Amino acid sequence: MGDLIVPLVVFAVVGSLSPGPNNVLVTASGTAFGFSRSVPQIVGVAIGFAAMVMAVGLGLTQVIAAYPEIHRWLRLVGAAYLITLAARIALSGGPGTSPALRRPLGFFEAALFQWVNPKAWTLVLGVVAAFTTVGGNLTLELALIALVFVLAILPSLALWCLFGVAIARFLSSRARRIANLVLAGLVVASVAMLFL
Repeated sequence: MGDLIVPLVVFAVVGSLSPGPNNVLVTASGTAFGFSRSVPQIVGVAIGFAAMVMAVGLGLTQVIAAYPEIHRWLRLVGAAYLITLAARIALSGGPGTSPALRRPLGFFEAALFQWVNPKAWTLVLGVVAAFTTVGGNLTLELALIALVFVLAILPSLALWCLFGVAIARFLSSRARRIANLVLAGLVVASVAMLFL
């Protein structure tokens, strides 16, 4: 697998930096809650994604292949959860917002979100298929893939979050509210693309 390290790192960096639900949610969290309150969400995404790499690589794809209805339910649950998160983004920071909507995603919510995140599934399935070798030490290869992604996801999401923090600093409260609505709209648009 030594000759696959550089392509794996490039794949992980591009996959982590490219827009998707995690990036939009972390940007919105940075805008609404600041960097330090968003750190558990960032770490949760990284650890949740790494756990998903291990689980898929060690056989979860065989379960989904045997029971395709699981995949359909994951898509529906994922879409519903993304719409719920979009509502949280849209309502965050506005006057009279309820306390439940005034907190960022926590570590476990972000980690569990990976299991219903369509982009995460696409990346995991692609990376496991492309960067494991026939006859290689599967557990070691999966652990390396997971580590590379954690090391790519953490700074990538930190950048997206800092972008959200910058948005909050430069925008008035009315403009920030508009930014939250735009970010929520982007999440809903990603859900719509799942079903088109």
